[in-house]
Amino acid sequence: MLISAAFGRRNFLKFALATLSLVGLSPTVPHADDNFIIVQSTTSTQNSGLFEHLLPIFTQKTGIEVRVVAVGTGQALKNAENGDGDVVFVHSQLDEEKFVADGSGVKRYPVMYNDFIIVGPGADPAKIAGLKQAPEALKKIADTKAPFASRADDSGTHKAELKLWEEAGVDPKASSGSWYLETGSGMGATLNTAVGKQAYALTDRGTWLAFANKDDFKVLVEGDDKLFNQYGVILVNPTKHPNVKAKEGQTFINWLVSPEGQAAIASYTIDGQQLFFPNARPQS
Repeated sequence: MLISAAFGRRNFLKFALATLSLVGLSPTVPHADDNFIIVQSTTSTQNSGLFEHLLPIFTQKTGIEVRVVAVGTGQALKNAENGDGDVVFVHSQLDEEKFVADGSGVKRYPVMYNDFIIVGPGADPAKIAGLKQAPEALKKIADTKAPFASRADDSGTHKAELKLWEEAGVDPKASSGSWYLETGSGMGATLNTAVGKQAYALTDRGTWLAFANKDDFKVLVEGDDKLFNQYGVILVNPTKHPNVKAKEGQTFINWLVSPEGQAAIASYTIDGQQLFFPNARPQS
């Protein structure tokens, strides 16, 4: 189940109770042992279709329903810090490690990876096609003032983009509103803006493969080691937040990093192309 708004457990329950009262029904408050968990995750795992593939397999095996709040990585971690969720499944390793070090999470598990790519219109006004270094490509985009659509939402993708601009020696925010277009939106919406404005964009490959509105856009820059995109999963700390369903959340994590879960991740393809590559470490 996907909850597209930035709802956490408390907000979700408040919304449900308010809705029931409006229609004159007596609300039934869920028991603490209701067999579901809330996963705070990124928009890329939703937009790519990965969860629609994975979650039914997990639920059929365990009976545990997974309800996903799909937001940017930064927001997902903030929600989890507030106790709104049982598990986080995101892609910004430094922030994930800080989340654990600060006591908000129990342990970070690497799960899978794919890569970021720079896409753009077929006309390629900045002439970046085929470049091997992503910062060089961004520098050419800035030099030519070709439009670039940024998520600008503190997501894992946005954080990766800002690091690339820094390596390119460019402060794109100084050009916000001119050639640098800050959408404040998820990956799918940002790609729609890019296509509409004939702008370049940085995207994860999974969302790109699932994106239907490509028009004449192409993958122009790929293969740079700096475009590596690692995903991790963490149980929210039940000591800090007693409402966390630690047993069920850890069951989900254990399944994701198990041979069965890793095989399920590897089996997800679009048009014969694998979107995510499992790389969990063997568990002792």
